[in-house]
Formats: sequence, C-alpha cells, structure tokens
Amino acid sequence: MPNVRVSARTDVGHHRSHNEDAWLVGQRVWVVADGMGGHAAGDVASRLAITSLADLDGPLELAPSAVNAAVATANTAILNHGAENPDTRGLGTTVTGLVEVTVAGLAHWAVFNVGDSRVYRYAGGELRRVTVDHSEVEELVAEGLIDAEEARTHPARNIITRSVGMRPAPSVDVWVLPQTPGERFLLCSDGLTSELTDAQIASVLAAHDDSSEAASALVEAVLAAEARDNVTVVVVDVAGAEQGAGDEATVPRNLWATDVWSSDAMLEEDQR
Repeated sequence: MPNVRVSARTDVGHHRSHNEDAWLVGQRVWVVADGMGGHAAGDVASRLAITSLADLDGPLELAPSAVNAAVATANTAILNHGAENPDTRGLGTTVTGLVEVTVAGLAHWAVFNVGDSRVYRYAGGELRRVTVDHSEVEELVAEGLIDAEEARTHPARNIITRSVGMRPAPSVDVWVLPQTPGERFLLCSDGLTSELTDAQIASVLAAHDDSSEAASALVEAVLAAEARDNVTVVVVDVAGAEQGAGDEATVPRNLWATDVWSSDAMLEEDQR
C-alpha cells in the first residue's frame, strides 16, 4: 500500500461531560464511530463497533464485502450487549471509515458509512464529501425541501435514520475508489460538521500540509465555536510517489478514543 501519515484528535466539547466518540487507527483500516445512548451506553456501542472493525486489519487481502460483514458483526455485538444489559438497551453508534481493499488484483480504497459521521476526500485543492448522511435532514435536502445551509439549523438535524445497533441490521454504504498519491482523507464525527461548514473545513485543510497540524487545527476551530458535541477527526495523508521513496516502515497501532482523552489528546501515526 502507499505510505500514509495518519493523525487523530478528539475532544469532549464545551457542553458534554462524557465522550461517546471512538476511533480506530490501524495499518490499513481507519474508522470514526459516534456512539448514542447516553452515559455508559454510547461509548460502549462505539467501542464495540471499533473492536469488530479492527478485525479487518490483518495480513490478508480484503474484498469490499468484508466491510459489510464486519459491520454486521458489530451490529450483533451491540444488540447482544443491549439484551444483556437492559439499562443500556437502545444503544447504537454511527460508523464511517476508510479501508484498503483489493479489486481485480489492484489496491483500492473502500469508504463506508452508516449514520451521519463522514468521510471527505481532499485532492487538488478541492474538498469532496464521499459519504451520504443517513439523517432526516439529508433526506429533506435530497428532496429539495431545504438547502444545505438550512439543514445546519433544522430541528431534525440530529435525527439519524440508520445506525449500527438496529434490528434488522442496517445496510452499509460502500464506495470503492482508486488510490491516488497526494490525496488526503478526513474522517469525522458530526461534532465537526455541526460547527464548521465544508468551506471552512477545506480552508483548514488547505492551510496545513501536515496531518497532525490539520487534525489539531480542525478541533481547535470547533472549540473556538460553540462545540456542542464531542468531536473526533482522523486525517489520512497518502504520500506522493516522490515522498514515499525511501521511507521506513513503522509498526502501526489500533487505538480508540474515549472520555479519558483530554482536550489535549492527540495521536499521530506514521505508517507504510
């Protein structure tokens, strides 16, 4: 796979006492999950999803269908937890991510999503949202009943229509993309997109070539606003061919963020 540099950061925000977001930084799997269900439930759901998706990060080549299977496993784990712990029943989580897969013998990216966490692709100075929110306001925008700006303040903006932890299991949106040197992916919970417009996100990414600086700047921009929700970002920079030559491999780690991460919490990971 191409050399990548990955940086992640999370913050509980100004209005929450508990962080229900989680992330996964692996060798070829990167994920953000935003848990729902309140204290001692949302964070459990997001961790369970991360644990299931971490199983994708092995030595074998992956087909895009492996993502669907991993999310289905996460859905079962969350439902089982709710059944065994009635006080947490109804817990769930969004999940969105980027995985290296193999299609026709060639390496590709698989971007996947359930819920309203997002993956963006930044390349050639342009930001494009790859994922589609599973939310009531997204449906209203698609139907032409409201525009994107109205969606940001609509009363139904926090109501999602698909999550991991549902019965029956949710369908997973998966997009397969070619790998392009120099591209950048941003994975984020809605704590970022509820505070910053796409134009503001693009401006921050344009101002910071380093993944660590970009991740920090995005979270700081949220904290400079109202920061009503937990916010988590993962920035994946794909090195250009000239940058990748001669780089030394490092051992990646699988981690998830919970409420133990403070406002200074940051993770940087260099990978091949």
